[in-house]
Parts: sequence; structure tokens; C-alpha cells
Amino acid sequence: MPARVGRIDPEKYARLIAASLPIPPRTGADNGRLIELLSALDEREDLSKEEQSFAELLAIVIEDFEEKHYALPPVAPHEALQALMEDRGLRHKDVWPVIGNKGLTTEILNGRRKIGTALAKRLALHFHVPVELFL
Repeated sequence: MPARVGRIDPEKYARLIAASLPIPPRTGADNGRLIELLSALDEREDLSKEEQSFAELLAIVIEDFEEKHYALPPVAPHEALQALMEDRGLRHKDVWPVIGNKGLTTEILNGRRKIGTALAKRLALHFHVPVELFL
């Protein structure tokens, strides 16, 4: 979705809101309705500034609902590391230099050793993910 440029027309924006009534979703059906509205906007390439702003609002509301209702279960740090490695086609030999030692890498990947804060920061930088994934 392109970034907004300039100011929006409050009357046009108010008409979009009035026509769709984007109340915060309380159920999956409510959320589904908002997703349909957003999808219809996303399919178009000629959105007005008002429609772009409205689509941003819908995305925020939908994301908030989904984070609260469809949160992913927590994953053990070593499992997160394994998943990242698998996703990127990496092997033990590719990550041990980041970890600093082959034996420690093996123990971490097998879940026998925890990932410390300093190592979690190095891994987060290396994989470009939040550090909390490894803590």
C-alpha cells in the first residue's frame, strides 16, 4: 500500500467510515467483515488519500484483533533457531560462527543449553529478528 501524501478530506473520509462502520471486531465474523473491506481496497491500485488512510486504519484494527485472538503459542528458543535455520537452508556449520563454538551450537540446537542474552542479541542481529525470539 503506498504511503499517504498530503492531507485527507475529512468529509470524504467520514463517508468511508459511515458506509462501512468499522467498529472494533469482537468476533471472527466481525473481523472477517473488516478483512473483506481491506481486501477490496487492496485489490485496487487507484486509491484516494482517504481510502489509503482508511485501509491503514483497517489493517491496524485487524492486526490488533488477530494478535489478541490468534496468538501463536510460545516456541522454545532452540526451536525458533532451528526453524530459522531450516527456513533459510542453513546447517550447523553455517551458524556456529555466530554462536562462537561448534559444541555449544550442538548443545543449543538439541535444547541442552540455554541461549544467553549476549548470544540472543548476536543471533537476532544475524537473522534480523526480535531478540525476544531467543530468550
